[in-house]
Amino acid sequence: MQVNLFRPKVREHAVTAVAEVLRSGWIGMGARTQEFERAFATYAGAPHCVALNNCTSALHLALRVLDLPPGAEVVTTAVTFIATNLAIVYEHLTPVFADINPATGNIDPQSIAARLTPHTGAIMIMHYGGNPCDLDEIYTLAQQHSLPVVEDCAHAAGARYRSRPIGSHDSLQAFSFDPTKNLTCGEGGALTFRNPDFEARLRRLRYLGMDRDNYSRFRAPTTNGRTWDYHVSEPGFRYHMSDIHAAIGLAQLPFLTEDNYRRAEIADRYRAGLHGVPGITLLVRDADRESSNFMFCLLCETRDELLEKLAAHGVGASVHFRRNDEFPMFERQDLPNAAAFCSRVMTLPMHPGLTDEEVDFVIRLVREG
Repeated sequence: MQVNLFRPKVREHAVTAVAEVLRSGWIGMGARTQEFERAFATYAGAPHCVALNNCTSALHLALRVLDLPPGAEVVTTAVTFIATNLAIVYEHLTPVFADINPATGNIDPQSIAARLTPHTGAIMIMHYGGNPCDLDEIYTLAQQHSLPVVEDCAHAAGARYRSRPIGSHDSLQAFSFDPTKNLTCGEGGALTFRNPDFEARLRRLRYLGMDRDNYSRFRAPTTNGRTWDYHVSEPGFRYHMSDIHAAIGLAQLPFLTEDNYRRAEIADRYRAGLHGVPGITLLVRDADRESSNFMFCLLCETRDELLEKLAAHGVGASVHFRRNDEFPMFERQDLPNAAAFCSRVMTLPMHPGLTDEEVDFVIRLVREG
């Protein structure tokens, strides 16, 4: 049996949509990208959405529009994919690692508070595995200190916190639509936000700083036919989404809730089958939030041995993540909860294409130890 850790579920609607874009003669950023931005903003409960080529770009631009001074501190988590904290480095800012709640893997608001200094410029959080962070506590803390919050929502498309969609809160939220994510565009990302002052600048920054992208100059109505006329007020990046990827996202978005429901069923099956197993600790699920269940993680006292066993039986399990402060580019911190968590955490297969029989097979192998 081969049980994949992640596997994208792409409908035929997406194949058809891509073919239509390819035949249209316009495959770069254009009308489909604009349509996807509107659709995803509605889904996430956000007034504004800017589509990008990946979540790393979204995190980078989120920090760029905050205009933090070089060297300013960003309180962040070490238990995340490296992209979260590389975005801080890209902006010549200083990551300051807070500890986590060992029951969830999410950043601990009390640890954030302990690391705030007069040099703190922002707080960056990541919804681990798709389970929302303690947003009320974090945003209250941020407001008390007049700090912006950047949410890394790479895992959290479709998640909800106290009935509010992830993506609808204050400040900026960065999403991923890469091949493994709950909503895939093949590749892609987006920023959602509430501040209208960010929008025009983000649209310039994602396309080399130009105030008019190719679509607005060549396909949308133009002024006096001056398609060659544009201005650049600051350096930008080539971070835009294409209509090909937007078409995939538009075709997939109507099924996101359905797919997340199936993920929740799989998570419930894992939890029922692994409850009370010696040496296994299941992560806590808070009743006031709804996970997207991008990953199913647990803590295992004999993690490395179990990973080898699963691999030998054709099960794709893994570890998420390496503590970022262990990488040479960062300064190692005293993070006892993160240290204990990362030494035991492991990720079991999770995607909507899993059958109950495959999930039961994985459960049996884990129970056998």
